[in-house]
Amino acid sequence: MRISNICLCIGLMAALVLGGSSQVLAQARITVKGKVSAADNQPLEGVSVRVKGSTQGTATDKNGQYTIAVDNGRAVLVFSSIGYASKEETVGNRSSINVSLNAEAKESEEVVVIGYQTVRRKNLLASVSSVSAKDLKDIPVNSAAEALNGRLAGVTATTAEGSPDADVRVRIRGGMSITGDNSPLYIVDGVQVEKGLSYLSPQNIQTIDVLKDAAATAIYGARGANGVIVITTKKGRPGPMSVSYNGFVGIKKLARKLD
Repeated sequence: MRISNICLCIGLMAALVLGGSSQVLAQARITVKGKVSAADNQPLEGVSVRVKGSTQGTATDKNGQYTIAVDNGRAVLVFSSIGYASKEETVGNRSSINVSLNAEAKESEEVVVIGYQTVRRKNLLASVSSVSAKDLKDIPVNSAAEALNGRLAGVTATTAEGSPDADVRVRIRGGMSITGDNSPLYIVDGVQVEKGLSYLSPQNIQTIDVLKDAAATAIYGARGANGVIVITTKKGRPGPMSVSYNGFVGIKKLARKLD
């Protein structure tokens, strides 16, 4: 009888110890709530919120709100989203953490404009060459057409006259017709234009995508038989106003004249 009483006491003490430890662990967990927004205070949806060093995490809703439970105040929350710089916050004794993420300036992946869509270059099977604004920035030329000459395989740009303002003839993979027009089709911001590279300043162009083969130009039908040049111009973006000036002056002179 005495032995059974001792066993019963030991069992009760073990239950109290286990129950108390579980209660302490439950009390140690902290529930953190907050809102994630962009630099313009607009809520960000789908932002990943995870505990650093673990697989525990959640994501923000359409209002930028999130809720996550952490083990203790030493936990570090990592906020990350595509196109934004990640940010880390130590919980401490806080139960509410609001975060503002700044947009990243770098490009995540290079994309190419084809017809009515953009695709990642790594997924592209057609023959397409591209020139970016960075490539055009420091080239001293009168028009963007001259900048293509010698920079893209299969693309030539020539002038029939010696005048500085003469039209530049662009040919993609040579001429397809002896008597017909061999000029490529120009698409500027989704709109078909004539001589798109002649009237556009190189400083106003964001990217130039040259579609060469049938796989890339099929969406344009017979109009794209001589190739297609898709031009995307620079557009305004939110933020403080920025004013820049870029000027270029050059002289062209015949080295030798025929009598």
